[in-house]
Amino acid sequence: MKLIVIALISGIIFGIGLTLSQMTNPAKVLNFLDITGNWDPSLIFVMAGALAITMLCFTKILKQPAPLFDQQFYLSSKSAIDKTLLIGAAIFGIGWGISGYCPGPSVAGLGLGNIEAVVMIFSIYLGFIAHRLYNK
Repeated sequence: MKLIVIALISGIIFGIGLTLSQMTNPAKVLNFLDITGNWDPSLIFVMAGALAITMLCFTKILKQPAPLFDQQFYLSSKSAIDKTLLIGAAIFGIGWGISGYCPGPSVAGLGLGNIEAVVMIFSIYLGFIAHRLYNK
């Protein structure tokens, strides 16, 4: 139960951050991605801030024997850049560019009642199902 409460609090903080930074606003994100049109570079500060915190904290956190609220770290053992990674990244980027949503902001958008977020989450789960069926 403790882990669920911690996950809920973390998700709420994440959602608040996404909302305050306007990452849940597809028009804002699409303007950020449109570098040849009506480009809005303001989301660079959001991404730079997240990257800076990650760079400062990630190596220190991983030196600990375990996370504060779990038994172990869950890290990918894959480090190679392969065909499936590149295809997945391309599909992710196309979806982000078409919709203005990536998974985190689309979940936050659900809390804001955005119908586009509902469609996005539904599409993400369709992708999960297609991947599972394809890899059987």
